[in-house]
Amino acid sequence: MINRIRDIRRQQGLTLADVAARCTPPTTAQTIGRLETGSRSLSLAWMNRIADALEVDPQVLVKASLATSPTLIARLGSHGVEALARPVEAAMPTVPGGDDPLLIVAVEASAGEYRTGDQIWLRRIGPADYPRALNRDVLAPRPGGRFAFGRMIDRDGDRIALLPPGIGQRQVVIDHPAWLAVAEMLVRRL
Repeated sequence: MINRIRDIRRQQGLTLADVAARCTPPTTAQTIGRLETGSRSLSLAWMNRIADALEVDPQVLVKASLATSPTLIARLGSHGVEALARPVEAAMPTVPGGDDPLLIVAVEASAGEYRTGDQIWLRRIGPADYPRALNRDVLAPRPGGRFAFGRMIDRDGDRIALLPPGIGQRQVVIDHPAWLAVAEMLVRRL
């Protein structure tokens, strides 16, 4: 059975030992590691224990092989947004209102109205929809696998200008972005 335990654990910043200690009754980090990799069978009882430890629904731990899921692709830190080495499936369910998978930016350092621990859920759009992204927060791809994130403050043909969140940030101008992703939802743990 393909599971998402490792992806969810890493998104929450937990170690194998942290998850093992949160289980009721507690278990070992080695057992959690074996369940993550599939070298030990993930029974319904284990699925419920680990879901409780990670504070998610048990069904979120199981990967659907053909379904598209939101993908965590970048992190917003104190030095700006940076791409992940490997995109991972997000732990949260999809947002109603579209068939396209959502993209997610994890906020690792507070910037503007975004707080540490937030997730910004975005929906990808094509060039024909760029006008509706004006004055909204967007993610744009840049050369070399990098991204720019901020409020789209100007659009001139195929050139866009973004104002990153936070005080004193300088505008970023991008020529001919292949796509934009418009912020649709902010996920903030309460």
